Amino acid sequence: MKKIRINTSSPYDVIIERGMLENCGKYIADTVKSRTAVIITDDKVNSLYGDTVKKSMEENGFKVDIFEFPNGEKSKNSDTLNKIYDFLCEKNITRSDILVALGGGVVGDITGFASATFLRGIDFIQIPTTLLAQIDSSVGGKTAIDLKGGKNLVGAFKQPELVICDSNTLKTLTPEFLSDGMAEAIKYGMIRDKNLFESIAGHNLENIDEIMDDMVYTCIDIKRDVVEHDEFDTGERMILNFGHTLGHAVEGYYNYSTYTHGCGVAVGMAMITKKFCPEEIYNKLIKCLENYKLPVSVPVSAEKLLPFCSKDKKRSSGNISYIVCREIGKAEIIKTSVEDFNALMGE
Repeated sequence: MKKIRINTSSPYDVIIERGMLENCGKYIADTVKSRTAVIITDDKVNSLYGDTVKKSMEENGFKVDIFEFPNGEKSKNSDTLNKIYDFLCEKNITRSDILVALGGGVVGDITGFASATFLRGIDFIQIPTTLLAQIDSSVGGKTAIDLKGGKNLVGAFKQPELVICDSNTLKTLTPEFLSDGMAEAIKYGMIRDKNLFESIAGHNLENIDEIMDDMVYTCIDIKRDVVEHDEFDTGERMILNFGHTLGHAVEGYYNYSTYTHGCGVAVGMAMITKKFCPEEIYNKLIKCLENYKLPVSVPVSAEKLLPFCSKDKKRSSGNISYIVCREIGKAEIIKTSVEDFNALMGE
């Protein structure tokens, strides 16, 4: 087993091991005092892993209920959140009980936000089952739901008590969902670790499992370092948003139905790198993205995407921050006015 300690204001461990899902109840029981829990998951993940996690927790003394909602980004909204609140009330969940987020980024985001706000805060556990969730959204304490006006506009910082990563869950992902997570892995290489980028670039969807465990560990460790320096996203943590300003715009323009988060980030990284970075860096990035069947452009002009950038949560007093990597492994935060950003991208 590999373990990474995240030393934020509320410290916790990320544990990584293949096959540990069947024993997750023991790890949870060793971490929290409560023995009453609600697993929050989506219909697809529940059909794969719900019974396994519930059984393991019950074998370790937990009373467990499961709340299920429809899979997909469109469920990450206030309607689903209110249904979760109602379910927690129905099950008489108290402040000493716990929630367990079992699933991908959508599940983790909305469960974390429910945990941060129900009864003004109860503990929760993350069990991410997608690559994107394991290496990115389950670590760092960002939780949120989407609004019609934009993605992740209502949220809270809420650190989990424990994160359990079982790489075996990634074997059930479709190639499309594996690609989705690889966009974030490529991002980590671009912003902080040239060796990681080169290792990823030397593989593809067919053989990525050869380096999966080390890659997951390295990505989480990079995020640990960044989050520990800037837990509440006021400075250095912004580098984790490489590709996200335009990526979220792509998602929003297509109403969160055509491009997944990872695909949007891939397009965002490609667009920003083509605009501001050396051609050599752009070409290496494009080749790597294409290795993992990720899109590098969308059939819509930058001008049509820019209005969605102005809704991005990274705005501040008329300014917007975006990230460029003029060298692989080094990220630069650039802050400019929304108007200047629009002018630069629209040229």
